[in-house]
Amino acid sequence: MIVKAQGKFLRISPNKVRRLINLLRGKDIINAQAILKNTNYRSCEFLTKILNSAVANGKVKGFGPEQLFISKISCDNGPIWKRFKAAAFGRATPIKKRTSHIKVELDIRS
Repeated sequence: MIVKAQGKFLRISPNKVRRLINLLRGKDIINAQAILKNTNYRSCEFLTKILNSAVANGKVKGFGPEQLFISKISCDNGPIWKRFKAAAFGRATPIKKRTSHIKVELDIRS
């Protein structure tokens, strides 16, 4: 682990983020940014910001983006916002608005 970045309390379901994370795991930064740029998921904008933050942290430590690769990337559940929606016959049905915590760790390709 050379460089870390994380995004917390992101308003997107963790399952939707994980399907894109599986594409990025183990890739180098240039390929990961190309995948994020050409994939049409809403989670791409969150992952792009976090990945760019990790690359900027690496530049501060003296590493270029061509040296780094994604060694660990994970998405955990954040708190769930509980809301209610009106239903038939005066009832209410619950709505769970899920949030995510995304963590990225970069390392040097050896």
